[in-house]
Amino acid sequence: MTSELHAEVLHVVAPDEGDEEALVPELRDLAAGRYVLVCRRGGPPSVLDRLRAFVRREPIEAVTVVADEAAAEGDVVDLTVRETSLTRVYEVVADGE
Repeated sequence: MTSELHAEVLHVVAPDEGDEEALVPELRDLAAGRYVLVCRRGGPPSVLDRLRAFVRREPIEAVTVVADEAAAEGDVVDLTVRETSLTRVYEVVADGE
């Protein structure tokens, strides 16, 4: 089942950097030859949202996305994704899948 994901890219692992990063083996296998994007769900928070999260001690909701296309840190992306067997890890779905 697919869903829409609106998120801010916090960190990017390029396909050739997978061995240098501390990726779990299952994620490394899933991402073979693709980009791993660590994202903040919901996009960049406003100043008020940041203050509210700090006061309530609510951590950001981070998700990991495996994608064929690169993105830069700080980009806000809208993606069609599907869940994988790994918790909070999604794969980008190509159009028509």
